[in-house]
Amino acid sequence: MRLTAVSYAFTGVLALLLGLCLAEPSLVNEEVKRTVDLSSHLAKITAEVLLSNAGGAAAHSFVVAVEPELADHLAYIGVTVKGEEEEDSALELHETTIKGQSGKFFRAQFPSALAGGAKLRVSVETVFTHVLRPFPSQITQAERQLVVFEGNHFLFSPYATRAQTTRVRLASKNVESYSKLGGPSKSDEVIEYGPFRDTAPFSKDPMKIHYENNSPFLTISSITRTVEVSHWGNIAVEETIDLRHTGAELRGPFSRYDYQRQSESGISSVKSFKTILPAAAQDVYYRDEIGNISTSHLQVLEDSVEVEIRPRFPLFGGWKTHYIIGYNLPSYEYLYTLGDQYALKMRLVDHVFDDQVIDTLTVKLILPEGARSIHVEAPYPIEREPDQLHYTYLDTFGRPVVVATKNNLVEQHIQDMVVHYNFNKILMLQEPLLVVGAFYILFFTVIVYVRLDFSITKDPVAEVRMKVASLTEQVLTLVNRRLGVYRHCDEAVGRYKQARDSGTLNAARKALEAEHRTLTNDIASLQARLKAEGSDLADKVSEIQKLDGQVKELAWRAVQEAERLVGGKLKKEAYLESERQLSSRRQELVARIDTLLDVL
Repeated sequence: MRLTAVSYAFTGVLALLLGLCLAEPSLVNEEVKRTVDLSSHLAKITAEVLLSNAGGAAAHSFVVAVEPELADHLAYIGVTVKGEEEEDSALELHETTIKGQSGKFFRAQFPSALAGGAKLRVSVETVFTHVLRPFPSQITQAERQLVVFEGNHFLFSPYATRAQTTRVRLASKNVESYSKLGGPSKSDEVIEYGPFRDTAPFSKDPMKIHYENNSPFLTISSITRTVEVSHWGNIAVEETIDLRHTGAELRGPFSRYDYQRQSESGISSVKSFKTILPAAAQDVYYRDEIGNISTSHLQVLEDSVEVEIRPRFPLFGGWKTHYIIGYNLPSYEYLYTLGDQYALKMRLVDHVFDDQVIDTLTVKLILPEGARSIHVEAPYPIEREPDQLHYTYLDTFGRPVVVATKNNLVEQHIQDMVVHYNFNKILMLQEPLLVVGAFYILFFTVIVYVRLDFSITKDPVAEVRMKVASLTEQVLTLVNRRLGVYRHCDEAVGRYKQARDSGTLNAARKALEAEHRTLTNDIASLQARLKAEGSDLADKVSEIQKLDGQVKELAWRAVQEAERLVGGKLKKEAYLESERQLSSRRQELVARIDTLLDVL
């Protein structure tokens, strides 16, 4: 209900007196230029204020106020001042209270005391989330999205304001309705209110704008950011994100055909968005519960890495999705060390999409095993949860995990945090020593298992079988070597027929006879051992010995025939016929020996 002129004046006087009592009484807002940016799903309000000290005493601080209707939606507030020759400098804010007033109040210290009659230009930037209400709350796929913003025509301040203007920037020029205080002017996407003069402290007048806004109404319901630090040169970052569209909900069915054929179909939906990663990011992956999402695109720029996040389906109002994005970073760009002291400096939260809104952020920082004396320096207040332990391969007592949470974040919260901790570098040898020790134990266990007999009782039959197998293997080797003696004998005869040197032949024959005698004796010894073990194979070996005696006799006869041929006592035709018969007989005997060897 609009106040009458008398009641409004009376209320203004009371508010002025209250403000003079509770805030700096001598401060006055000489000139205020407000800009209300409603071009996205956020409300970004910037106020350029020329503060004046109208009193005689110096002022050391001032108060910035947020009206109670918007206080619960405040995500970010920042105050900067600018001198005549100095650059903008940010002021530190401390939340305070003013008795009898609702809302949020922040006190800021002047860089230097503001003397009586002096002026200072201050810029107050505020960002509000979830203040744009879709109206209607449900639309069809073919309809455009309309939203309502309700705010204040005036600067909500504990100080009197002499002159102020408000400039509202919209997302489109299509406006259904807007409040008409002071006869505002409208031009395309801009509505200008004011100037308003001599407004009392804590002045409020409802501003309501109903307009078209098809910008992406994306909200991150929750994000869990896991950062795993390794002193071996890598930092692994993984973000698990629950994303939803907080615009007007889709009414009726969704038509993929119309969505792809008509450019205006689902104009308020979200097909894709860009996530900006650090320039050193590598091994980037993007997946959900089903698996890798191949519709994404990655572009490496000079100062960043852009990832086009394209969900498996477009997001309409009320729809949501869940996905995981991860990458690796070289630790030398973010981890600093001095002796056993380490400092990790990296962002608390990254850029997920333009004009991002994060309802709940959880950061899990996994430090190397053995890290101690952990201290976190955050750029803004965060809530520290109890530290946890994380176990991976080669861990013994667990890696410390720093857990922090924060609600209601926007792009202005993309700032660096610094984590200090101590780490004894001798612990770097822990993992290599564990690997070496594991392999040592494995090899030692295999050696013990292979070489030792763990059976409770011995098996005599198995032992005899093993002895017989070993003796048989030795017999096979010696028999094959003895058959090789006959081949060497044939070679000696061939050389003798060419060179006709009887001395060389006799020397070779003596050497071969000695070798044959030794091998035969060794085989006879093995035969005796087989017989002692009660093996039937001893009879087979005995038969091989008898056949070998016949082979030996034929081999020496071949030597004698060659001597008769060279000595002229035997004609060549008769020698060839005798050689053929002897060779044929030897082949038959050797074949029988091979058959017996196969039985062994």
